[in-house]
This record gives sequence, C-alpha cells and structure tokens, in this order.
Amino acid sequence: MLVECAGAFAAATLFAAILFQVARAVPFIAQNLQAFVAAAFIYVPVWSARRRCDDLAVYGFTTRPRRRSLVFAVIGPALVFPIFLVGFVLFYQFICADHALAVLAPPTWCTRYIGWSGLFHPRAPADFLLGTVNQLIVVALPEELFFRGYLLGLLEAALPPRRRLWGGGVGRALLLSAVLFALGHFLVDFDARRLATFFPGLLFGWMRSATGNIAAGTFVHAAANLYIEALQRTFLP
Repeated sequence: MLVECAGAFAAATLFAAILFQVARAVPFIAQNLQAFVAAAFIYVPVWSARRRCDDLAVYGFTTRPRRRSLVFAVIGPALVFPIFLVGFVLFYQFICADHALAVLAPPTWCTRYIGWSGLFHPRAPADFLLGTVNQLIVVALPEELFFRGYLLGLLEAALPPRRRLWGGGVGRALLLSAVLFALGHFLVDFDARRLATFFPGLLFGWMRSATGNIAAGTFVHAAANLYIEALQRTFLP
C-alpha cells in the first residue's frame, strides 16, 4: 500500500507540475488549470476503486455519519479561524517591519499591509458565490478525495494510528499525509510558502480519520481558502 501511495502521489504531482509549466504558454490550459488538476485528483481514486471493485465510500466519499460530520464542519472553523486571524496579522506585522524579512512576503504585500486597522473594514472574497462553488467543487473536493480519502486511507491501512484524539487517528499516517499534501503544493511551482499547507493538512486528515469521510474536511478546506482570500482583501487592500 505504501508503494501504491508513493506512485499515485508522484504521478498526480508530476501531472500537475507539467500542466503548470504548459499553462505559461497555452492560455486555454492556464484558464482551466484547476479543472485539469481536479480531474487528475478525482481520476486516481476512481480508478483505484474500480480496480478493487470498491465503492468510493471506502475513500470517504460519503456524508455519513451526517451529524458527526456537521459538528466537525462547524466546530473546526469556529476554533481555528480566530487563531489563524491573529497569526496572520502578527506574522505580516513582524516580517513587514524588518526589511530583511520582508522578502518572505509576496511582492507588494508589505507596502499594502495595513495591520489591525483592517478589522474595521472587513472585505469578503470577490465573486463570493462563484468563488464558493469553485472552492468546493474544483479545489477542495478533488484534493480531499485524493489526499485524505485515498492517500490517507492507504497510509492508515499500512500504518494504523496508535493513538486517537476525539476519534481521529494521530500517528505516522497523519503526518505523512500532511507532508505529501505540502509537497504536492510545493513541487508544482517551488514556492516555499506552500509548505505551510502542512498544517491544514493535519487538520483535514484528522477530520477525515475522525468522521470516516471527507465531507467535513471538504467544507472546512473550502471555507479556509475563502477565509484566506478575505483576510488578504481585508489587510492588503
């Protein structure tokens, strides 16, 4: 199972990296890049399920148990988002105050950063409804099915967690799945900032293990992406 996990990760990541490079020269690919990558992330688990004659529910593609999934989907953002808000503001306040550290921020961010005063002028993501649909269906669902439903499922079968926290496995499988999630983002464009996805990868993986499905993780994943966009628009107008 570990060999299958490594092979699937390598194939999907290589496909995404090649598409990213091709997109620089082909406008059609650039305009539909997320959709092409999403198709790859969906295809691999579907192919694996058919090969094993399994239902996709084995890879967490279900909403059951619905009540538990709903609780995790609501409590997750309620607990994590306020902490992330404080961390986001303090991080950019710290690095933007030091010219040497300012290189850690994307270009122009430090010149636009307005600090805590942004709290008085919150801004929602642009095209909120369309953005929500895109984040749920094109970004979060395919990534959750591939990284948590499929890869984490294989990893937990090969490396069963020895400890559980509120029902979610905590162990080598969770750590490895978060590492793969971070590497999957980094190896596409080699932007070191993408390695920070390791931390939400831990949260999404734990939710998948605790609920037995990817429903809660998909919702929180999409909400997190929208939340980050809102923070950027609020504190970096």
